[in-house]
Amino acid sequence: MTDGTMTGRVFFYVQHLLGIGHLRRAATLARALAEGGFDVALVSGGAPVAGLDLGGARLHQLPPVRAADARLKDLSQLDGTPLDEAFRAARTQRLLDLFEAEQPDVLLTEQFPFGRTQLRFELMPLLEAAQNRDPAPWIVSSVRDVLRRSASPARIDEMVATFEAFDAVLVHADPALVRLDDSFPAWPDIQDRALYTGYVAETDPARAPQGSVGKGEVIVSAGGGAVGLPLLQAAIAARPMTGLADRKWRLLIGPNVPAADQAALLSAARDGIVVEPARADFPSLLRNAALSISQAGYNTVVETLGLADRAVLVPFGTARETEQADRARVLGERGMVAVVPPDTLTAENLAAAVKRAWSGPSIRSFPPVDTNGGPATVAALKQMLSP
Repeated sequence: MTDGTMTGRVFFYVQHLLGIGHLRRAATLARALAEGGFDVALVSGGAPVAGLDLGGARLHQLPPVRAADARLKDLSQLDGTPLDEAFRAARTQRLLDLFEAEQPDVLLTEQFPFGRTQLRFELMPLLEAAQNRDPAPWIVSSVRDVLRRSASPARIDEMVATFEAFDAVLVHADPALVRLDDSFPAWPDIQDRALYTGYVAETDPARAPQGSVGKGEVIVSAGGGAVGLPLLQAAIAARPMTGLADRKWRLLIGPNVPAADQAALLSAARDGIVVEPARADFPSLLRNAALSISQAGYNTVVETLGLADRAVLVPFGTARETEQADRARVLGERGMVAVVPPDTLTAENLAAAVKRAWSGPSIRSFPPVDTNGGPATVAALKQMLSP
């Protein structure tokens, strides 16, 4: 809880394009910053998400955009309409007006300039506005543990050049597990202004609710579900092929799975398989499960490492999007989880991964992962603003 003393004002920009993981992590950070005494304005450019827990932070919604498709290269409005110059100009002006009204002490950009380069049309003017204000705010980037390796050398040079306007980059990772320099070749150009915070965890593993919910089950989850349907389908088909066919398998459907696909999953489910919407008590399910099967998004992996006993990761990946595959590969190489690489998902391969995970070591037998990212971010920004 905050002691009532205001530490400073934070203007936190976030854009989710396909799933909702980026927004969820930003919301977790916004809550932590508000609890730490900051006045936080979270500015979201993606589709609105119902029930988002911001704690004491405030939300500003920009005219929303999303990825036009799973390649995450082009943007569109929520109805699929491509962005035109008028839309871009209006959204940029809205962003600049919000920045002017908030008068922040810290401008925090999620992923940018190391990602979200499709949004340069509004983020470059925002950076210019921040640099031109007197006094100028601290300008800080907030990034995950892994960056997209498919960026071209020219794009990486552009990232480094844009980062010259930034005072720091907060890397929300545990360097004992995953290091940013493994996925970002220009690390030497930014390392002097980089700070590892530890992973940002939505749920403190030490405070996760106890109980018997999900005890001994296999929990299958696919985040928001935008690209998770094949995993859910494969899990239903794989169950009879595994040594865990006598366990209850609980499939959690994210909010982005179309109604027709939800109905098909329900129809395909056999005795011993529960298909239901994603649940608020997911941390308890994960703690009690015999095995977790999921994609390899940041938030899910952090929860898995902190709570699960054994796990299979089935990362989403394309030629352009390498983040989940790289994160899963590192954990698989350490023997912490079993992995089904992108483009190899079949019921047979998933069943084989379940066997490997079940016969391998428990995640809990490895040293705990640093999940202090929220409090560490609060401490880092306080240090920047201290006299």
